[in-house]
Amino acid sequence: ELFSLRGIDEVTIDDIAARAEVTKGSFYSHYSSKQEVIYAACDHYYCTYLEAVHLELSKLKDPGQRLAHVLEYSVRSCVVDRGNRVFTTEIFTLLQKDKRMREEWAEFYDTVREMYLDLLVAAQKEADSESTDPRQAVDLMLTAMEGIKMRASFEPEIEEPEQQRGMVEGLWKILFGSSIELCGTRNNHEGV
Repeated sequence: ELFSLRGIDEVTIDDIAARAEVTKGSFYSHYSSKQEVIYAACDHYYCTYLEAVHLELSKLKDPGQRLAHVLEYSVRSCVVDRGNRVFTTEIFTLLQKDKRMREEWAEFYDTVREMYLDLLVAAQKEADSESTDPRQAVDLMLTAMEGIKMRASFEPEIEEPEQQRGMVEGLWKILFGSSIELCGTRNNHEGV
């Protein structure tokens, strides 16, 4: 939470201990360094994101709606949620220097990629459309999502509902081309 609010560099061990309501000595009995807390925060992020996505998916059966719903959820959580954006953007910077972090992010990313790939293949099958190479489309869509996340750092209007809807529609088009319209989801009336 502190990393998301203030950024990793701005958070000290004293800050972490105070937020956890433990002494600095007690902190060191659980973690050997701030770096270990960063690794734990990353693990927490990976697990929390995947659990939330699976919960969202469990609510729907239609493959196209499942894919559209996860795209909407990902835009809200990864792009619009400022804390999430701050945390993951800072993690990207640390990936450049930290092999363990790079390997763990790659594992998480592969899991997300495979989830999207499974969703896309199921939606293509249901719609009787195989207009795009699924793996290539998913890779491009995930890359676009990260670019949109970077734009959100300096374009606050991205948080507006019509902007979010445009992002979801654009990501959908990357996945399907223009052959299939975006499936309706429960959030259409909520501005996304």
